[in-house]
Amino acid sequence: MDFWKSFFKKHTTPGFKKGLKGVLGYTPGNVSLYKTALTHRSIKETSSENNERLEYLGDAILSALIADYLFKRYPYKEEGFLTEMRSKMVNRQQLNDIAVKMGLKKITVYNKSDASLKTSQIFGNTLEALVGAIYLDKGYKKTSKWVGERIIIPHMFMDDLEILEINHKNKLYGWANKNGKSLEFETLNEHMENGRRLFTIAAVINGKVIAEGKAFNKKDASQIASQLAVEKLGIANSDSPGIDV
Repeated sequence: MDFWKSFFKKHTTPGFKKGLKGVLGYTPGNVSLYKTALTHRSIKETSSENNERLEYLGDAILSALIADYLFKRYPYKEEGFLTEMRSKMVNRQQLNDIAVKMGLKKITVYNKSDASLKTSQIFGNTLEALVGAIYLDKGYKKTSKWVGERIIIPHMFMDDLEILEINHKNKLYGWANKNGKSLEFETLNEHMENGRRLFTIAAVINGKVIAEGKAFNKKDASQIASQLAVEKLGIANSDSPGIDV
């Protein structure tokens, strides 16, 4: 208990508040709200103390703000295009990368002894929780301004996203079919990790494991494995023939 008390005391110090202000760009009002947003369930199990409820709220708020942004940016584009663009902007890997660049990894409270969490996408989830906290603390209008200035403008390059093919699994299947390869996704491991089921999925081409992905559901794990396989095979560019396996 003494360890956890000192652990959380550290996150109420002026240093923590300074780090939080550096991410936010302003002095937070309700600090405890942001503390909850930055607390992963691997540290606090109860829903009132970890960031899962705020993640749920932030996910909905961020999705609405992105939809509003796209609706105004592309006045003549059809619903299908807007939906696809929104998916590209709020996909787990994208948000996780942005969260790390913003410095959220440094101030997120999680079980650092759990190696699987270091390579998972919890920081993207934390970013969503942070959006939820900002919404409750500052309201919709200021949250919209913050998302635009801190997430969209500095991290989401629309011209690149327009041509980005985000479904790595479909790309991998397309490449395999084109080149007469057999592609399968196999579950290599499945075990409980901090009360959640963690899956390890392998992308297997012609019986050979090309890449492995870990996540708390099979869909995300297979997408991660597909992304790593696409990168390893050198087929991220649609015109690239890829290496032989």
